[in-house]
Amino acid sequence: MTDSRLDLTQQKPLLYYRTREDIETYQRKPLPLKLQWLEAQMEFFHKAMRDKAKRIREKLLRGDI
Repeated sequence: MTDSRLDLTQQKPLLYYRTREDIETYQRKPLPLKLQWLEAQMEFFHKAMRDKAKRIREKLLRGDI
C-alpha cells in the first residue's frame, strides 16, 4: 500500500517574486486600497488555514501559549 500524501521534502519551494516596478506601482496606490487588499488576503489565508492552525493562532492571540 502506498501513501497518497504529498512528499513535501521533494517539492521545490514556493517563490514569490515582484519586480522593482511592481513594488513602486504598489507604493503609489492610495492607502485605503492597500488596506482593502490586505484585508482580502487575510480573509483568504484564514479560510485556507487548517483547523489546528486556527486553534493555535487563537491561543497565541489570547496569550494562552
